[in-house]
Amino acid sequence: MPANLAVHLVREYLSASSLPQAVWTTLHSHAAVANTILPHAEKVLKAEKQSQSVGSQLWLVCFRSHIEFILSCTEGPFGAYPIFIFTPIPFNELIGKDLDAPVSSLCRALLTAVGRRRVFSVFAVQPVTEAFVRQWSSLVNIMPVTQPFYDAIFTFCTKDRLAHCKRVAASQHVTLHKPSRTSRNIAVDLRRASLKDIDRVAVLCRDFSATSYPFILSTSRARQEAALLVKERDIWVLEITAEKEEPDIASIVAVSRKSKTVAAITKVFSKPAWRGLGCAEILVRHVCEELLVDSERVVLYVGKGNRAMNAYRRVGFCGLGTDQTTAMDGIEPWLEVGFDPAHVSLGHW
Repeated sequence: MPANLAVHLVREYLSASSLPQAVWTTLHSHAAVANTILPHAEKVLKAEKQSQSVGSQLWLVCFRSHIEFILSCTEGPFGAYPIFIFTPIPFNELIGKDLDAPVSSLCRALLTAVGRRRVFSVFAVQPVTEAFVRQWSSLVNIMPVTQPFYDAIFTFCTKDRLAHCKRVAASQHVTLHKPSRTSRNIAVDLRRASLKDIDRVAVLCRDFSATSYPFILSTSRARQEAALLVKERDIWVLEITAEKEEPDIASIVAVSRKSKTVAAITKVFSKPAWRGLGCAEILVRHVCEELLVDSERVVLYVGKGNRAMNAYRRVGFCGLGTDQTTAMDGIEPWLEVGFDPAHVSLGHW
């Protein structure tokens, strides 16, 4: 191999409009696994074209003869995002591959661009995260925290898979279980959240964040998040009305990352009082039905050991529960690792 192709080159881009067409083509060709980067880049591009303020945005592209890694160091409406890293390299080819050289090049470029404190966590497919943590910790002398912030499985659902699992659920008469605490009739409404729901949705957003350490929202910030999700029409609710009682939002599902062919479910949460009734499963199925009218895939990340895996599997998400395997094409282990909070500035996602 020629010497110049053996060297990993890194290019820096400070605006979405400056990203080369090859980057957009690579992201669109792998829209599912690029869901942490592509939808945000498209939003920033649209805002730039409209001369709107977009905050601090940085993309690093690492390549030899072709693009191997795209790193984003960007920010959204609630602050800085983690470092996201996407690779078009198939997961099975990452196993045993020397990732330290290209990731080291990325780390050096990132340090030059943003400094040490900006990098509070990294989220990528597991081997890439592990390589980044090794290289970044060595480079900046900031240690990773002991426990990962998020140890997850990346999974997807297609229209065919959803339809098959819906037929299975219908044959088994799967429906909302009636809460034992009431003998009254209940009505269930599945819909996108509206302006009148913001305060109630905010409570669930806040309570969801309490399970997502360290990205915990205050009451006021949770309301801001709920208001934005409702404004963007990115959140659905399952509302239960029991006889002679006020309606109550039992579950929420947020879908805040969408590209042309892929939609990512980014938040699923049920009130403790309504858990165990199948609310989340019913709402996720409903949301997937709506999304798959236009999208080719719905994707999500679910924590390893999370009991929600079984519900997602029954909806139609692959590689989960009794079907769990990282050998299935498109099913990958993803890992978010944080760095010593004494030496970084925490963001939010």
